Amino acid sequence: MNLVWAASGAVIGLPAGTTLRGPVFRLSVRSGEPEASACPLCAAPVPAWPVLRCRYCARWFSTPAALELITAAVLALLLGRFGGEPDAAAFVLLGALGVALAVIDVLVQRLPDRLTLPAYPALIILLGLAALAGHDGVALVRALLGGLALAGGYLLLAMLSAGQLGGGDIKLAGLVGLILGWLGWRSLFIGASLGFVLGAIVGLALLAVRRVTLRSSVSFGPYLLGGALLAILLSGQ
Repeated sequence: MNLVWAASGAVIGLPAGTTLRGPVFRLSVRSGEPEASACPLCAAPVPAWPVLRCRYCARWFSTPAALELITAAVLALLLGRFGGEPDAAAFVLLGALGVALAVIDVLVQRLPDRLTLPAYPALIILLGLAALAGHDGVALVRALLGGLALAGGYLLLAMLSAGQLGGGDIKLAGLVGLILGWLGWRSLFIGASLGFVLGAIVGLALLAVRRVTLRSSVSFGPYLLGGALLAILLSGQ
């Protein structure tokens, strides 16, 4: 862990978290509903950016500083691990995007296409540039295959799970598979496995305190992203 790069990631993460507030607020709606554009308390229009609190009733649109601190922590970990390497930008992109997706999924159990689909060409381009810089075309091919493999695996699970996994989970799995596949097949396997392990642990804990039932629908995106983050940090050079 490079502490200088980690500190740089934290500094970058604070304004990045503020930038994420807009998409998180607007996209935290149920599937099929229009994007949020007004204060839920007083119905006043919300400015394009920054989306912090209502200028009319002073209501905070989310927990103050939470997005900023979470994003700063994630980017600090990722840049502390990959700072200065050609693929660092791809990890930072998925890290910041993952924070927004995890928050939205927790709030409304949705992983919006507005965030996941544009990330595919962006990540492929960034990994392609990293492959050119490092003269490592094999890693790029492995990343593409990893994305297809993990998305395909989640598609199969979605078909067998009677609606417990949705299309958003499949698309997010493809993004995670790109990054983990870039690191190696071992990282892909570990990351995919840890997502289910985290989901099982938290699910059992919630069942124990009766916060959910066996028929409750859960948000799996945060566990998939959490498992991927652990696998990324555990990966070797």
